[in-house]
Amino acid sequence: MSSTRPTIRSILAPTASKAVTVAAAGVVAAALSLTATAGAATQAPARHTTASSFSFALKPSSAAISACLPNAGGHVTITPGALNDTMTVNLHGMPANAGFDLFVIQQPTAPFGISWYQSDIQANSNGFGSATVKGIFDAETFSVSLGGTTTFSPTHQYHLGVWFNDPNVPFNLGCEPGATVPAVTPFNGEQNAGIQVVNTAQFPVNAGPLSHVHR
Repeated sequence: MSSTRPTIRSILAPTASKAVTVAAAGVVAAALSLTATAGAATQAPARHTTASSFSFALKPSSAAISACLPNAGGHVTITPGALNDTMTVNLHGMPANAGFDLFVIQQPTAPFGISWYQSDIQANSNGFGSATVKGIFDAETFSVSLGGTTTFSPTHQYHLGVWFNDPNVPFNLGCEPGATVPAVTPFNGEQNAGIQVVNTAQFPVNAGPLSHVHR
């Protein structure tokens, strides 16, 4: 009888083998699941990839500026981000050590429309200046006033303008031919700036460079 009766070992061996196989399969499945989850987590930021940077020039604001500052100009690069944009503005051909004020504006030339003071720019001894600012500088840039001291509907501002901080600088350089006193404009923090030096008037009034930037 001992030769035909199954032993406990022979009964349990196949079961144990199956259990080991199932357990191993479970470990493999869990590993695959973790790998897939890790891969998805690694790839998730791709949903927030930003658009390409957009660059454009700043041009002299008038023939008078081109005459008194023949090398005046600038270059702008806007890099969209997930939450906001980075704008770098470089000026060249400016008077040495002069100060300037950067504005985001509705229209590139007078009367400029709704304007937003953005940053100061200081030129060095070689007439070069630079500023980097963060904000919304793309197709979504707008201002709105639902009441208070003034009221206006959502209005996009797609252009840039740069003004002399000191009105005496362009006047003394002869950038205001025929003028007997310096022109004073409100385009700085104290509202006593000089005239505009460069802008983005090479773009249409209603389609300034910021309208070409998308996030």
